[in-house]
This record gives sequence, structure tokens and C-alpha cells, in this order.
Amino acid sequence: MEFPTINNMTLPSDYNERVYAGWLGKVIGVRFGAPLENWTYEDIRDNLGELTGYLREDQGKIFKPDDDTAVPMILVRALEDYGPNASAADMGETWLNYLGDQHGTLWWGGYGVSTEHTAYLNLVAGVSAPRSGSIAQNGAVMAEQIGGQIFSDIWGWIAPNDPTRAADFAEKAASVSHDGNAIYGGRFIAALVSAAFSERDPCKLIDIGLAQIPADSEFARVTGAMVECHAQNPDDWRAAYAHLKANFGYDRYPGTVHIIPNAGIVAIGLLFGGGDFSRSIQIANMGGWDTDCNVGNVGAIMATALGLGGIDASWREPINDVVVLSSIIGTRNLMTIPQCADLFCALGRRLQGESAESRPRYHFEHSGSTNNFSARGDKGRPIHQQQSAVGADKTLQTAVRKLNKKGEIRVFTRTYYRPKELSGNYYEACFTPLIAPGQTITARVYQPEGAPDAIKAALYVHDDNHNEDHQATGETLTPGTWHTLTYRVPELKDACLSEVGIVLRNLGELWETGSFHVTSLDWSGAPDYETTFAKERAESGGISQWTRLRGYWRLEDGGYHGGGPGLCESYTGDIRWTDYVVEAEIVPLAGEYHQVNARVQGGQKSYAFGLAPDGHIALYKKNQVYIAVAHADFAWEYGVPYRLRLIVSGDTLKATITAPDGRSQSLTWRDDSPYRNGQIGLSTWHGGHMRCNWLRVRPLED
Repeated sequence: MEFPTINNMTLPSDYNERVYAGWLGKVIGVRFGAPLENWTYEDIRDNLGELTGYLREDQGKIFKPDDDTAVPMILVRALEDYGPNASAADMGETWLNYLGDQHGTLWWGGYGVSTEHTAYLNLVAGVSAPRSGSIAQNGAVMAEQIGGQIFSDIWGWIAPNDPTRAADFAEKAASVSHDGNAIYGGRFIAALVSAAFSERDPCKLIDIGLAQIPADSEFARVTGAMVECHAQNPDDWRAAYAHLKANFGYDRYPGTVHIIPNAGIVAIGLLFGGGDFSRSIQIANMGGWDTDCNVGNVGAIMATALGLGGIDASWREPINDVVVLSSIIGTRNLMTIPQCADLFCALGRRLQGESAESRPRYHFEHSGSTNNFSARGDKGRPIHQQQSAVGADKTLQTAVRKLNKKGEIRVFTRTYYRPKELSGNYYEACFTPLIAPGQTITARVYQPEGAPDAIKAALYVHDDNHNEDHQATGETLTPGTWHTLTYRVPELKDACLSEVGIVLRNLGELWETGSFHVTSLDWSGAPDYETTFAKERAESGGISQWTRLRGYWRLEDGGYHGGGPGLCESYTGDIRWTDYVVEAEIVPLAGEYHQVNARVQGGQKSYAFGLAPDGHIALYKKNQVYIAVAHADFAWEYGVPYRLRLIVSGDTLKATITAPDGRSQSLTWRDDSPYRNGQIGLSTWHGGHMRCNWLRVRPLED
């Protein structure tokens, strides 16, 4: 989609680094605050005292998904899908496209209890944004909870040095679920992040944010009160907190988590932190109440203002650049902080009229980035990983302390997690492996001069379902020379690829000390695999490797079953996939609609092919609602297995059904406005129940 140039927005020379720093600061703040969510200042004071770093909770595990990070990564897709002029209504459709139906991502506390749940049900009922989140629709108490503020940092990164435009984006996004002071909170936070590219002084930043909201609003009043407390006694944040609690505390604002008390905590953290990242998030956390939200906002603002140099390594290292998200697009639920920053920067550059930079999935251009890489050895000791450089190429350097003859070291990143590996999963992250059998991996690597000439390197993937590796033939590394490694993962059955990386093997004598560098890792191409569901397991309310939009999806009697009211759909694969063939053997057990899906771009956009009422088959396109674009007669019966095949190639779809007795029927349709990419899936509608015995996806035939 073409983006018009925004002339009053200036991209700083260090734009990429500052955006990376800002999102990193957000993730750090959320992780720091999450264990204390809903604790009061007094709870923290009496039980923990002065907070200086992460609590010990959940150490050794990947930090769980949190709505403070998951929702922004959904909202930002509105600019991808609808362009820079995306309306509030478009933002609402983005919710419906990427959220599961009342599971995952948000707090589903009930209509009239949870602001976001209330707004979602309004959207489903046809009440578009901004009415879906308005005071007129839901009342002031529901509309003025904290959500309008906590998801709004992203707009400042997309519109740097343009606080008004950032605030306008935030208002449209927040209006899906909020109104009144919650809208003002969104405008305020987005404006501060935007202004932080040019201004470091928290007092001046707050003035800039206040200029974006009504001066007589309650949000402006509480923020102004904290500014006055700071002016009177700049060294005593606890006195400011006491004033906040006495005059703007939870007892004065109804609802579950009202924005006003927490807005005061954000202001306290910014003002009394003295321009120091660590001190600012520590104060915000010790203030209590909605800690992950407040500390996340403060972390985002201060990290954007200060850059990476302002963030101590003790905050960065436990994060390892990974962020777990939650949506119905499984390959977007495991991302790295650089990948998120690259998306924000691409959108910001497109708004400025610049071309988005093309980068591999994993690179190390951001200072200090590790991109969720790790290392381990067998008769070899990788002792440290850090960002480095070889000439102009920024790399991930793995330091080696002994690699014995016939020993190995693996440098890798994870492409799938099991829920037990997370510190928690309240928001139901469901993963689809980032890489699939059949795809081709490429990596660029370097062995420094002075290294042995008997080191071989090979790309590999790890199949968690079978606990086995698949790898390329090893290539001897020439010291002092860059090498490009490639590997096409073979066709596999019932696999779950959870890891991709490079294995180093020493075929010579002991390598005492040295290092190995990776500058990029990526993969592409069509998938080629089959699943019989024999190795899958129940995970996160569904099954491993699959997400679900709606319905009761489960493993039963060796097959994958789904059903329930409405449009019940389940997805797997990568939204980046383009042309492929998907086949499945399905058994209709109840109801009249049973399909295989292709090019799924979310719950609102996909193609489907399968059994239809009254002895028919049909091919559908979904753009909010399904429309039959082709159909034919085909008698079918309950309890009988049918093989469905759907080929998506460019703008043409070819579909075929085959019955056990050999009968077959085909449909072909050309879409004048095609979906070019998307996942695969299964669906059964309107009280249906179907079973899938197996599913295969493969490249187009030559």
C-alpha cells in the first residue's frame, strides 16, 4: 500500500537505534512491573523495600505474553493493512482480524467488567469504532479505564518528532475500546514518545504531552498536580505519591483499573527519575497499582529519549531480545525486539516517503542486539555471546573456550516454544513454528584469521516432536573469509521445528580459544510437509502448532476435531507463504460446512474450499464475511472421509474433492483482487463438527 509523505515529520539520523531502544525499554518495563501488578505502594514497601532490578520470579524461563506488548503489535498492523489514513473503524477491524474470539491477548473479564471485552463484543455485534469504545455506548466508568494509555507508545515511534500526528494515531487506536480521559492518556503517551526523539527533559516532555489534551481534563489535572509536587519537593517522590493517593487514589475512581491514578504514577516516575532510565522505572514500579502498564510506559519514553546508552546491561541481558506475543497468527507470537523495531521503522519511513529497508529476519545492526540467539556445546564450550563487527558488518560473536576434536558447538535461535517454557501463559500464546520443512535457510558466517582450518559449519533445524536434527552437509570454513551457508530443509512428516542455527564441528586437533561470527540468518520458499496429528498435544486451549479463531478444537481418536457455533476456524503455517498446495482428509460429522483454508490473513481474510449444504461443494472468499465464488454439485455423507485439495497460485485458485469411491469434482476461480499470501487452516461453521485425519502442504508442481 502506498504511503503519502508527511512533510512535518523528521526522522533522526539514529532513528533505527532509538526505536529499538524505545521498544526494548517498553518490554523491560513490562517485565519489571508484571510480578507486582495490582500490588499497592504499601505492599511493595512493606514486603520488598527498594526495588533495583528484576524480581527472582520466573527466572530461567521465557517471559510470558502480556497485553501491554501483545495489543500494540496487533494495532500497528492496521497501518500495514489499511495504510496511513486508517480510521478508527479500520482499527476495530484489525482487532477482529487478529484476536481470537474471547481468548488470548486481552483480559476477557466479561461485558461491562472488562473494557476491552466490552468493546470486542460491541465490534462483533456490528457496533463499529469509535462508538464501540465510547462513553455514549459503554458509560464513563467503562470507557476511562487504563487501556487507552498502555497500548499507545508505538505511535510515537512511527511518527517521531511529530507529537500531534502520533497523538492522532493513538486517539484512533484507543477509541476502539476507550473514551474520555483514556483517549487523552493515549494522546499524552504517544506525544511524549514522539517528542523524546528530540527532547530528554521529562518536565519538558510532559509539557509537550499536556499540549495534546484538554487543559481542563481530569488527566491534565492529575498530571499537573504531580508536576507541582515535583516543583515543590523534587527529591521526595513518596510525598508526591502520598498526595496522589489522597487526592486521586483508587477510592475516587470506579472500575477495575482506572486511568487517572495510574497516570499520576507515570508522571511521578518520569519527573522524579531525574532523566535516568533505571531510577525512573524503579520509582514507577514502587508506586504500585497497575505496575506492568505504568512501568512499561515510563520505560518506553525514557529509553526513546536516552537511547541504548541509557539502558544498563542488567536490564537487557535477561531479555535476550525476545518478546512473546498473542494473536491468531502463530508465527507472529514469537518475535525479537529488533524485528518489532524494524516493523515500526519501516512504517515510519514509509510515512516519510522513504523506502523501507530490506533486512533478513535475524541481523545484528542494532547496537548490542542478540536477537534471541543462544549457544551450547558437546565437547566444546561457547562461553559468551555479544554483538561485534567484522569490518562494516555487525555480527553476533560467539566466544569459544575449547572445541575438542570431534566436538561441536551450536549457535541457534528458537523457532517454537512449548507453554511450559514460558514463565506463564495467562494470555494464551499459541505458536506456529517460524520455519517449515521444505524451506531454504541462508546464513552468512565468518571465522576469524588464526582459527583452525579443520572447522566445518552446517545449517540445521531441530525437530522437537522426534527430538532429532536435520542438517546440511558441513562446509569447511576458511579463516578470514565470509561464507554463505544454504540448506533446504527436507520434506518431513509430523515434525515440529523448534530451533534453527549453525553447527560447528572440529575435525582437527583441539581448538583452544577463538570466536565465530554470524551476521544474518533467514529462510524462504514454500513449505513441504505432512501432519497426521500423531505427535501433536494439547497446548494453550488448543493443540500444538495451531491457533484458533473460534470453536472447540482438540485431539480425539487420533484426529484433529473442531466444531461449535459460529465460524469455527483453526490455523497453522506462516502468513508470509504465497503459492502452495494444501490437501486434507476431512470427515464431516455434523453440520453442513466443512472446509480447508488457504492464504489466511487473519479471522477476516482468507479463502476456503469444501463441503456445502444440499449436496454441494463451494469455494469461498472471506473479506469480513464469506462469499461463495464458485460451487458445484457433489453428493456427500456424514462419517465419510473426503480428500480436499486447494491450489493457490498467483490470482488463481483450483480446488478438487475426491471421495473414497473415486468420484471427484473440481472448481477453478480467478480473483481480480487476490490475497497474495497467508496461512493454511481448517474450518467448520454454524454448529458443525468435523475431523481431519491428515493435512499436507507442499510447493506447486513444476
